[in-house]
Amino acid sequence: MADNEPPQEGNSSHPNHPSVDQSDRTVPRNLRQSGDPGIEMLVSTRVRKSPFFHKSFGENDAWRATVYNRIYHPRGMLKPEEGGMMEEYDALVNRVTLWDVAVERQIRVKGPDAEALTNYVITRDATEIDPMHGKYVILCNEDGGILNDPVLLRVAEDEFWFSISDSTLMQWLQGVNVGKEFDVEIDEIDVAPMQIQGPRSVEVMEEVVGEEVNDIPYYGLMEAEINGASCLVSQTGFSGEKGFEIYVRDASKHAERVWDPVHETVVDHGGMQVAPAHHRRIAAGILSWGQDMDHETSPFQVNLGYQVPDDKDADYVGKEELERQQALIEDGEYPFVHKMVGLKLAGEPIRDYAPDFWLVSDPETGEECGYVTSPWYNPELETNLALAFVPADKLDGDVEDVYDGDIETEFQVHVPDEYAEEPGEPVYAKVSEVPFKPSVNPSAREQAKLHAEQDAEQ
Repeated sequence: MADNEPPQEGNSSHPNHPSVDQSDRTVPRNLRQSGDPGIEMLVSTRVRKSPFFHKSFGENDAWRATVYNRIYHPRGMLKPEEGGMMEEYDALVNRVTLWDVAVERQIRVKGPDAEALTNYVITRDATEIDPMHGKYVILCNEDGGILNDPVLLRVAEDEFWFSISDSTLMQWLQGVNVGKEFDVEIDEIDVAPMQIQGPRSVEVMEEVVGEEVNDIPYYGLMEAEINGASCLVSQTGFSGEKGFEIYVRDASKHAERVWDPVHETVVDHGGMQVAPAHHRRIAAGILSWGQDMDHETSPFQVNLGYQVPDDKDADYVGKEELERQQALIEDGEYPFVHKMVGLKLAGEPIRDYAPDFWLVSDPETGEECGYVTSPWYNPELETNLALAFVPADKLDGDVEDVYDGDIETEFQVHVPDEYAEEPGEPVYAKVSEVPFKPSVNPSAREQAKLHAEQDAEQ
C-alpha cells in the first residue's frame, strides 16, 4: 500500500486492528500498540494543581503524573530502582498509606429538590441513602452508557456530594436541570479528599480524629476537626483494603493543616505516601472509569448490573434502555459483543502501568477478538491479573456467571516483549473469578453472591 493511501477496513495491517469487533461503539478504542514514547508532561496553568500538589511533588518527591479530572495527579512515588509500584503495594497491604486524591472533584447538589434531582440522575434509589451516609453509584446517559461512577455522599437531607471519577459531571448535571428546573444549586466546592488505606489505617485515624472513628460504618460519614480545620471523614477507598477518606473543607486554605499531621501519623505507623493502588484495585475487581468503562459501556458489560434495580419506580436517565437490556439478558439474550472478565496471565511480572489496551486473541484460530484494560502482577497470588473485554460468544456457559468464575475459557494476550515468555509471542490467559483477592469490605455484588451461597447451603 502506498504511503498516501488510507488504510482499508478489513485489512489486517490496519493500525487499529479492525478484526476486533467494536461494533458496539461509535468511537472505537484506540488499539494501536504504540507503547510508551517516553514523553515529558508539560506543567501549565491550563491544568489545575490540587491543594496537595506541593506536598506530593515537592516535599514527597512524586516523580511522575497523569491528568485526572483536569488536575495533575501523582502516579509514582518510589522510582523503579527504589522498588517502584510493588514496594508501594507492600506498604498498602501490610502497613498503611496516604494518597493524594484531590482529583476526585466534589460536585455538590444542594437545595429543596436535591434528593429528587439526585434520584433522577443515578440508577440506584437515592431516597434510601440516609444523611451522613454514602453509596457507590453510577450515572448513565439515555443509551445506558456509564457517564461516571462516583461515591455519592449525603451530608445532609438537602445536600449531596458527588465524589467523581475521571469524567466531567458538573456541566452534565447543570444541563439536565435546564429542562427539569429542580430547585437546587449545582457547583463544585472547595473540598479536597485524601485517602488513608491499609491494615493500620484505623490506628492512624484514631490518633488523627479520635476513637469515635471506629463507630463509622462502611460508607458512613463523620464530621471531624483536624488541626483546627473542618473535615468530613468516610470509611471508603479505592484499594480493597481497610481505609478512610478525609474530605478537607476550604482546602485551598487548609490543605497543609490537615495533610501534615496525617502524613506524620502515617509515617509514625510505618507507612508512606503512595500513588493510588491500581495493582490492588485490579485484584479487588474495582473498575476505573475511562480505562475499564466509559460512556459507551453498559453496566451489564462490566458486571455492574446490580446497580440497575428492578424495583425503582421513579424515572431516571437511561431507565428505559437499561430495563430493555435487563429484560433481554433475563431472557437469555446477551445484547452486546463484548463482556468484561477477569484473566490470570502467564508471562513475566507486570510491574507498571500498561500504555496500551493489549490485544486478546483466540488461541485456536489466532483471531484478534478483544483487549485488556487493566493488567498488573499480584505478589500474593504470584501471577499476572487483568480485566479484559472478550467476545461474549466465546464464553462457554451462562455469560452472566463469567465474573463469578464459572468457566475457565482460555485466551492469548499479546503483551510487550518485556513481559512475554518468548519475544513476539502472546501469553496464555484463563478466565478467572473476580475479585481475585477479596476486599476487606465486600461490594454489593460480592455480598449478594455470598448471601446466595449461604442460602444454597441452608
